[in-house]
Amino acid sequence: QVQLVESGGGLVQAGGSLRLSCAASTSIFSIDTMGWYRQAPGKQRELVALITNVGSTTYTDSAQGRFTISRDNAKNTVYLQMDSLKPEDTAVYYCYAKSGWGNAWGQGTKVTVSS
Repeated sequence: QVQLVESGGGLVQAGGSLRLSCAASTSIFSIDTMGWYRQAPGKQRELVALITNVGSTTYTDSAQGRFTISRDNAKNTVYLQMDSLKPEDTAVYYCYAKSGWGNAWGQGTKVTVSS
């Protein structure tokens, strides 16, 4: 099973941008689906965006138009470019992978958006 390590979180003002990275311990070329979830304080973990091994993407309404998910198979890394950030985007962001061996999660990276 793959191990996932997120990075790129931090504190940013509303309207700013951050790029999250998720580095996998193995090749991601054949991983069916990778993506990002987030969990705000006191709330359940929710989907942000997904990308398949053929590059198809899915976004939630809150992410559509502001966030961009991408994957670099050569670097075994998935990215989440987040623009026009809002205070309600404040959460711990988790990388996710799903393939034939099951699901895997990273440890999370914290994003705080100040107003």
